[in-house]
Parts: sequence; structure tokens; C-alpha cells
Amino acid sequence: MWVQVETTLKDIPMTTRNALLAATALALLAAAADAQNSAPAPDNSKANANSMNSADRTSTAQGQSNSTADITLAQQIRKSVIADKSLSTYAHNVKIVAVNGAVTLNGVVRDSRERNVIETKAQALAGKGNVTDDLTIAPSK
Repeated sequence: MWVQVETTLKDIPMTTRNALLAATALALLAAAADAQNSAPAPDNSKANANSMNSADRTSTAQGQSNSTADITLAQQIRKSVIADKSLSTYAHNVKIVAVNGAVTLNGVVRDSRERNVIETKAQALAGKGNVTDDLTIAPSK
């Protein structure tokens, strides 16, 4: 003999209902906190930390020269990189710093092709001997 039992929330006493809701809420919060703590850091977080602590001012945005020529040079390289839709978001976000006509590229790219493309674009605008490539390749997933 089978007996079907149907229970709704209104059939459960208020104190038990509140305890169930509180337990469910705590379980969801714990799961969210655990997921947040176990999430890997973005691939470029170490590279950004290294450049911020660098003694080489040309590897940081604060090292960018305020001369019109340097600002224009960095701007032209940035426009060229952003216009290339074959590049990843990582590549679009590399640091481009120009000081006295010398350009430093810093940041993380997805692969060696992106690294070469960005360096070639910078060399075309700044001159072959005026580009320092400090780009790193993101670890494969």
C-alpha cells in the first residue's frame, strides 16, 4: 500500500520554516565564498604587480613622457593595436609607454603571434631600434 504525502510550506511550523530558510541561506553564502576564494587570479595579475614595483619607470604608465611627440607616438601605436581585431583583449590592453621616442611594450598576450604583431606595429611607427619588448605570453589553460 502506497501513501502519498503532500506538504507545503504553510504546513510546516514557522520556527522550522525559518530554520530551514536560514540554513539554506548560509549554505548558499558558504558556497559563494568558497567559489570566490578558489577562483584563479587573472593571467596578467603577476605581470601587472611586477611592472608596478619596477625600478624602470618606462615599464609603467607613470613613466610616459608628457612631450607631444611621445604622446602622439604612443597614441598611434595604441590605435594600430586596437584596430587589429585579430588580437585578443589581452593584446589590446598591453602597456605602451613612449619616452624620448623609445617605446616600451609591457603586459600579457595570448601567444607569440600576438607578441610579434604588436612589436612589428610599434617598430613600424617608432623605428626598429626604438622598441623594447617586455611582453609576456599567458600560460596555456
